[in-house]
Amino acid sequence: MLPGSTGESDPSPSVRYVRTSGTDSLRAIAHDLWKDGRGWILLGVAGGWFLSLGVRLVFPALLPYVREAFSLDLTAAGLLLTVLWVAYALGQFPGGIIGDRLGEGNALVLSTVVSGSMIAALAVSNSALALFATTALFGFSTALFGPARFTILSSVYDRRDGTAIGLTLAAGEAGNTILPVVAGVLAAAVSWRLGFGVTVPLFFCMALVIWQVVPGRTTGATSAVDTLSIETLRYVVRGIAERTILIVTGVHVFLFFVYQGFTGFYPTYLVEVKGLAPSVAAGLFGAFFAVGVLVQPIAGAGGDRFGTRPTLLVVIAVATIALAMLPFVDGFVGIVLVTAVASALLGVTPLTQTFLVNALPDDMKGSGLGLLRTGQIALGATGPLIVGAVADAGYFDGAFLGLAAVSAAGIALCLLVPAD
Repeated sequence: MLPGSTGESDPSPSVRYVRTSGTDSLRAIAHDLWKDGRGWILLGVAGGWFLSLGVRLVFPALLPYVREAFSLDLTAAGLLLTVLWVAYALGQFPGGIIGDRLGEGNALVLSTVVSGSMIAALAVSNSALALFATTALFGFSTALFGPARFTILSSVYDRRDGTAIGLTLAAGEAGNTILPVVAGVLAAAVSWRLGFGVTVPLFFCMALVIWQVVPGRTTGATSAVDTLSIETLRYVVRGIAERTILIVTGVHVFLFFVYQGFTGFYPTYLVEVKGLAPSVAAGLFGAFFAVGVLVQPIAGAGGDRFGTRPTLLVVIAVATIALAMLPFVDGFVGIVLVTAVASALLGVTPLTQTFLVNALPDDMKGSGLGLLRTGQIALGATGPLIVGAVADAGYFDGAFLGLAAVSAAGIALCLLVPAD
């Protein structure tokens, strides 16, 4: 039996929107995050996200090896990444319902166990069909982690939810920094299969950790969303059909499309257009996420202090400039600098997702966020397919300039986000 908790504390939304004081010291912030046993919950959620996201970003790092092993062109390679993220999108709404029904911590344990099993199956795939099927199942299983981590942290932290979510997302970027590089080294030295397979025992160990430190349930046991049905869908749609929620969701869709298109092909772009060695490209890919380890908690804390709209505008504007400059920058130092600045893109998620989880009705936070994320991720997941097709047509630079244009459209929509 999965562990559970009967705790039903659920701070009111009005409390969550209180901005933290500019005089708060780092020690005070750390104390708030750690006190009353909440720090262990944060570590468990963050550790699980380190693996769940980090292994998904192993796919782009190993894409050159997978393309060779299965004779995939750039369009087919882009389709593989799109399948991964569309499956992740489709699992968001069921994942939210599982979190609401069975408990958020239980959803994290289930996600981590199944994800490890799917990666094990993927590592021994011997056909393109098996590769695509196991990729889809892995993407779907990681989706169970998606909504629950936000609702857990939002319910556990009343004043520091943006900061806690930013730190958790930063742990994911740490996974993106470390795991693709390790996988790339193993692929070059031994096999791409080992690059995936080395993470399997980590998943099972992490599931045990989450079982021990994260309560099975962190929100009230009463939920208006208990089953996956047409009635459930209609109820949740009514709950999310609010102008502010839809605007912030739209901003996230634009920027998630950019994120997917960029991260899906950045290592390949550096190899084929900029002429870098695959190992160097993997290192720069890791550096992009290494900077994100700092960007995301800073963005989350900025949202807590200054509000969502002004912080989003700064983050998106910086990312747009970097993406627009990339095709025109040559030389290793210039590419490193642009890569670092482009990491501002990673600051979008802690801002949009914290805003949304606080804006949703209490009885559908998991399922409501899950449905929103299904739309966000499914639409954004078309990025790799489109970038791959444009690159196959001979316009790899043009594909990245197009991403900059989409990012700029996100800035325009962000102006409609109300002050909070």
